[in-house]
Amino acid sequence: MKRKHRETIQGYAFVAPSIIVTSVFLGIAAMFVLYMSFHRVNLIQNTYEFIGFDNYIRAFNDPMLHRAIRNTLTFSAIVVPSQTFIALLMAAVLNSKIRFKRTFRTIFFMPTLTSSAALTMIFMFMFNIRGPVNTILMAFGVLEPGEAINFLQNTTWSLPVIMLMNIWSTFPMYMVLYLTSLQELPKSMYEAADIDGASEVRKFFDITIPYLRPITTFVVLTGVIGTLQMFDQAFIFSDGSGGPANSTLTITLLIYNYAFGPANAMGYASMIAIALMVLILIMTFISNRVNKEERIL
Repeated sequence: MKRKHRETIQGYAFVAPSIIVTSVFLGIAAMFVLYMSFHRVNLIQNTYEFIGFDNYIRAFNDPMLHRAIRNTLTFSAIVVPSQTFIALLMAAVLNSKIRFKRTFRTIFFMPTLTSSAALTMIFMFMFNIRGPVNTILMAFGVLEPGEAINFLQNTTWSLPVIMLMNIWSTFPMYMVLYLTSLQELPKSMYEAADIDGASEVRKFFDITIPYLRPITTFVVLTGVIGTLQMFDQAFIFSDGSGGPANSTLTITLLIYNYAFGPANAMGYASMIAIALMVLILIMTFISNRVNKEERIL
């Protein structure tokens, strides 16, 4: 009994540094953000004026917040399904008997190893009005000479360019997760399907996809959280403004602008951050419940 008690103490001693760091930099910080959400905060003068739920009520009449929410949800609704589908498809292809599989895996995974800032700069160069994309479109006759699209300053194309960049840079990581699970899938399941005369398409939808459902839940959840928190790409692309005409304004970028911009509205920004945190926690809870039900089944 003494030995078990001693091992318990040793275990807590090992995790104590992580608990302390998490409590200081996450727990206490989150509580302070919650505190500021009920105040009008002036960081320059270091003043905190209690205003109750005024910051929360303000959110209902804030057109900038409504635009940021619409942009973020649109971004998430397009990017998450796209990167999930592409990751699953590429994993299935690379798990087949094609040649040069390892070479393709290395090539596809390279965007994940590149920093988000560098990828953003690369895409800004590619989609510049004099960039390679416009040159290629004019070369193939899609665009007339002299009618290049200014993707970076076009409200129709600015957000889709960031979507494309995000999909291209994130699907390789999810592809590796799918590929690892596919390699663990029992071959006997496919062999039994072959005996029954199932086609490759039928095996993919009746065996592969159901087997990968827990991984898909994880991929979708992490994808949604990542897109809801998307900041650096929109910040670099628009130079922090969310332009053109707020077309690339996201929730996290709006939080940054309210907190550290000319508005100096740290209290209101804290309220938006709290709301975003609650949304992510709810989605995480739902995902855990779904996974739990799948394990029971």
